[in-house]
Amino acid sequence: MRLTTKGRFAVTAMLDMALRQKAGPVPLAAIGQRQQISVSYLEQLFSRLRQEGLVRSTRGPGGGYTLNRAAESITLADIFLAVEGAGLSRAQLAARDDESDEAYDEPMTRGLWDSLGQKMLEHLRSVTLQQLVLEQLAKGAPLESAPAPKRPMIKQPGPKPMRVSAPNSVFALGAWLATGRS
Repeated sequence: MRLTTKGRFAVTAMLDMALRQKAGPVPLAAIGQRQQISVSYLEQLFSRLRQEGLVRSTRGPGGGYTLNRAAESITLADIFLAVEGAGLSRAQLAARDDESDEAYDEPMTRGLWDSLGQKMLEHLRSVTLQQLVLEQLAKGAPLESAPAPKRPMIKQPGPKPMRVSAPNSVFALGAWLATGRS
């Protein structure tokens, strides 16, 4: 088992979403802005998370992502395996990891790395998303309200033109004076 940036970003994004989903679907743009992760990268991650049944999407205005299962039933291992597996079964993923490690491991330490990988996987299976949510809430994680939707700019009416009863040209002035107005 390897802990990659992809897996860490997925856990961070899922935690961010789980903290804020009570207000409705959470847009990826909002997660990306808070966590400093590009939206295109989040789209890739959430596509895999959706395929694995961890999240569901809502389209349209006010759309975004929500958890597809209760936070208590989603482990960190589920999240890591969803984004790292890219459609492989868990057994295929484990076999792929074993094969790729052979080129880098010395035969004398192979057992050590295998054991460490198993311990990491066991630990990730023991930590739920709900535990992380509660931990963040206990730390006082800032849960700012959703940003107000941008309103279209409405052109404010300008000042009303003044009605002037004075003549607007020399000829009008002459006509006005000829009528005897003063």
